[in-house]
Amino acid sequence: MVQRILQPGEIEGLDHNAIPRLLLPQPDSLFTARALRLRELAQGKIKGIPVDAGMQGYLVLMAALADAQAVVVGKLAPGAVPAADPDALRRAIQHRMPVLPVSGARPPVWRDIFASLLDELATTAASQPALSGGLTQVLAQLRALDAPALDACADAVLDENGDNLNPMHAPFVAAALQILWSVSASQLRAARVPDLETGTLCPVCGSHPVASVIRIGGQSQGYRYLHCGICESEWHMVRVKCSTCEQNGKIAYQGLDAADAKPFDPVTAKDDKLLNKANDPKKVARAETCDDCHTYRKVFNQEHDYNVEPLADDLASLMLDLLVGEAGYQRASGNPLLWLGKNENSEGQQS
Repeated sequence: MVQRILQPGEIEGLDHNAIPRLLLPQPDSLFTARALRLRELAQGKIKGIPVDAGMQGYLVLMAALADAQAVVVGKLAPGAVPAADPDALRRAIQHRMPVLPVSGARPPVWRDIFASLLDELATTAASQPALSGGLTQVLAQLRALDAPALDACADAVLDENGDNLNPMHAPFVAAALQILWSVSASQLRAARVPDLETGTLCPVCGSHPVASVIRIGGQSQGYRYLHCGICESEWHMVRVKCSTCEQNGKIAYQGLDAADAKPFDPVTAKDDKLLNKANDPKKVARAETCDDCHTYRKVFNQEHDYNVEPLADDLASLMLDLLVGEAGYQRASGNPLLWLGKNENSEGQQS
């Protein structure tokens, strides 16, 4: 049987009922899986993502934070996080807007989520001496924030405005916001979430993606999804487009091994699956670069590591950020669990 190769325009015109265009989060399992992945990364167990010794302690701390997120999610009473307002949902569908916009008002329960998160982390600090020193100090600072200061920090996280953030506070505030938005997003029906005018923003909340991920299994097999760092949803974007500027002519991949870099080929758009065997550590983590906008965003491939976790793997692969930054590309968007100082950030993560 001869199989005809689809051209880029035909790929975009495929039946979106056949390709799941939106994967909603499952917060009941998401944060537990993230914590496990972060610990494996910290221990150097992931061959495709070598971790510098200086980053190991931070990954362990973020694993403890993910564990705390999982506990808080498990303790939420049914209905504690309100579902999308029906009128707002109808307006979003009509005007092709995010249904749970990060620019909207936050329900008061987010403060309770934040307080519960700090309580869980305090228990962790008391039981894990290796974390207790610095973590206890940060928790005390976070508890001391008054309501306006806490809201200002949350606003800055959601605006990706690192200039107005304490980089030590931001990951913990972001973690509370992730709980709020992921639980709310999990209550949606994917078919009711409209496509936006742009494919570069999350259709659920309007945030930028942290990274791309190549999924396997079922109808998602081999397709690229963008992963939202706030609501944790994933949405499909064809591989022939830059996830920043949506151009398709000058895309290439850069691996941790510079010799692995090569131009994008739309004929083998499903991550070169016709040429490469699965489980290749060099292809677990790569940066997708664009010479039209000179930005990059990492792509993690489940075909080469079944347990890839976009946010955790992005956090651990700073070595790849350094390599691609030295090649002259700017990171397209940041990771909500890592905020660098203004000067340090100019060549790396935007925050």
